Amino acid sequence: MKRPTRRRLTATAMTVVALTVGVTACSSGDGTTTSGAADSGTYTIWDPYPQFAKDSAWAKLLDGCGGKAGVKVKRTAFDTSDLTNKALLAAQQDNAPDVLIVDNPVVSTLAEAGALTTTDENKVDTSKVDPNLLAAGRTGGKTYGTPIGANTLALYYNKDVLKAAGVDIGSVKDWTSLTAALEKVKKAGKKGITFSAIGTEEGSFQFLPWFWGSGADLTDLGSSQAVSALSLWSDWLKKGYAPNSVINNTQTTS
Repeated sequence: MKRPTRRRLTATAMTVVALTVGVTACSSGDGTTTSGAADSGTYTIWDPYPQFAKDSAWAKLLDGCGGKAGVKVKRTAFDTSDLTNKALLAAQQDNAPDVLIVDNPVVSTLAEAGALTTTDENKVDTSKVDPNLLAAGRTGGKTYGTPIGANTLALYYNKDVLKAAGVDIGSVKDWTSLTAALEKVKKAGKKGITFSAIGTEEGSFQFLPWFWGSGADLTDLGSSQAVSALSLWSDWLKKGYAPNSVINNTQTTS
């Protein structure tokens, strides 16, 4: 296929690292493919999922999207941090992929570097995408990508462990009662809780429920509420309710 001299990428924005993929990953809803692949040829896609092999459901989905668009898909997977650096370098070297699947914090970085094209330029219809989800691919008043999925966080527990520790899950209604439950679990000889507290967007995403749950606001990171949320996590580590490994744990590790 012929490529423009100054290549820029189409970004597919995810609202989070982990995602749920649906048919919207293949089409925009009006018959226009999200990759803009009206021409025949091979389209390169980079994604942050090295854990998914060539025979995985994810890889098969991408191949299926290419088939529906009448093109071939060549996929390359990188770790999340490597993907951004390699994408910026590839754009500078005029060797960038056609489509990037990235976490939404990366969109502004790539857009500011001039590495992305907008959905208007690619004639991708985003009118049917919920505005709050589409915002993940917007920066500077322009839309550079569309979300292929969104997720949220939840606590889940082992009923047998809690029962053996004498914890009634119905009593866990706030951070104080959760901490009390973790104390009982530890005394029973079991592990308390784990999460991802790594110093990347993954750790930030994991921390948000605790941050917002304390009444804190992102416009004031040094507020007493924000400090109390961080103190909750740090106290859990000090007391052994959470393992020290959370500092380096990604969401996948957890």
